[in-house]
Amino acid sequence: MNDAVKPPVLAVTSGEPSGIGPELCARLPERKWPAHLVVVGDVELIEERLERAGRALVVRPWQPGMKPEAGVFDVLHCPLACPALSGKPSPKNAAYVLAILDRALEGCARSVFDGMVTAPVHKGVICDAGVPFSGHTEYLAAKTQSQQVVMMLVGGGMRVALATTHLPLADVPKALTKDRLTRTLEILHHDLVASFGLPKPRILVAGFNPHAGEGGHIGREEIDIIIPVLERLRAKGMNLAGPLPADTLFTPHSLREADAVLAMYHDQGLPVLKHASFGSGVNVTLGLPIIRTSVDHGTAFDLAGSGKADPGSLFAAVELAIDMVKAKRRQA
Repeated sequence: MNDAVKPPVLAVTSGEPSGIGPELCARLPERKWPAHLVVVGDVELIEERLERAGRALVVRPWQPGMKPEAGVFDVLHCPLACPALSGKPSPKNAAYVLAILDRALEGCARSVFDGMVTAPVHKGVICDAGVPFSGHTEYLAAKTQSQQVVMMLVGGGMRVALATTHLPLADVPKALTKDRLTRTLEILHHDLVASFGLPKPRILVAGFNPHAGEGGHIGREEIDIIIPVLERLRAKGMNLAGPLPADTLFTPHSLREADAVLAMYHDQGLPVLKHASFGSGVNVTLGLPIIRTSVDHGTAFDLAGSGKADPGSLFAAVELAIDMVKAKRRQA
């Protein structure tokens, strides 16, 4: 079958085994997907979560080259280090959580998978095992030797990328350099073209200060950093608007002609998007050599095992990954 029309093969990592990730994965058969989904995790764990969800499916330990079959749920097996109890995480399983990421990433690197979708992990549990871990994004960037990556959330009719991510607010000004902002916009523009099929994306760029600095009266980051970067990149052909006051940037009128927004820091852009889409939003890592999407929520230990966790964000992450694979194939 021609690569352009064959269904994408996606790895879906099941995440922290004591959280809601495995049971969300067990709900994937609720839809008929135009892709071959392979869950990465412990076979017995996934089988037990399928039984809880009332899904009478054969769990098959999957190997590269196996084709999808009706009534079969494919799992790329990684063994747990110790039993996973819902809502009661163990640092003993930290190595397992990282191993399933590594297996999915390895499959993407070898083109066994067209992309990966990640269920939530818990940073604290991994760190408690003595492994420094700041999140999926940073881990995948290091593993792929990516110099810089960009976090973007998609939902509520918006795409919101971040110039800086998980930093104390006091550290954001010194992190917002011309070089970093330039590279962020280059990655964002490139991936909107290559993975989202937008030939000439229009990007709205937020200012850093209230009212975008009001000509330097409320801070100089716009004058000293943002405006010079935007002018240089516009000269290269990028369609960039800004810097714009963040308090009015997210109005329907402003967003109508926009393909994406670049916020300067985490809580400038994400509260708006999550208000519009929480539970169905998707976290996308741009700048990687692979396609990676993720849920927009955490492990929810309080919900684990209850059967009440909403799979909406995981479903949306799978849908977006499929769309990104198709867009990337069209660009090839």
